[in-house]
Amino acid sequence: MNDIGRMDAIIHNAGVYLEPSRSTTAEGHAKTLAVNTLAPYLLTALIDRPDRLIYLSSGMHRGATGSLRDIDWTERRWNASQAYSESKLCLTALALTLARAWPEVLSSAVDPGWVPTRMGGAGATDDLEMGHLTQAWLAVSNDAAATVSGGYWYHRQRQTPAPLARDPAFQDQLMDRLAALTGIALL
Repeated sequence: MNDIGRMDAIIHNAGVYLEPSRSTTAEGHAKTLAVNTLAPYLLTALIDRPDRLIYLSSGMHRGATGSLRDIDWTERRWNASQAYSESKLCLTALALTLARAWPEVLSSAVDPGWVPTRMGGAGATDDLEMGHLTQAWLAVSNDAAATVSGGYWYHRQRQTPAPLARDPAFQDQLMDRLAALTGIALL
């Protein structure tokens, strides 16, 4: 990716939800962790630093337990909703870690809401337009609010993420765990 030049902004938008079983990647990682957390971590580690990083999280990150011991679900009985929540807690913590570690980069997490997409389903009740407008706003806007790093956003309003996502000790442990799982240190 670096061959095409440095990016101004990266929006980490890929995600999977409610995998019925611990299906695995070729590397043996749970697909939910791999897509929702490991992929954005690796991409961030391997690209030239952009000016802005935006990570799509979920309000469900608040339901995560925060245990990093078995984030790849190799020992626990599979729970799709909990795996998703944990992966989004890790992603939110990643965004906030980078805001702390890389002050020259604007790093934010966005909760697009429960929107009617293939992943959210037709019954989703949130505003699809506001979900994507927040990401785009953070990627390009020079508004004072959009140029503050370390935010967790929902419909262009700054929200408070889960306490663990904001905890520097948890963030540091997460970075160590992700480095161990991928073989690549980000910080």
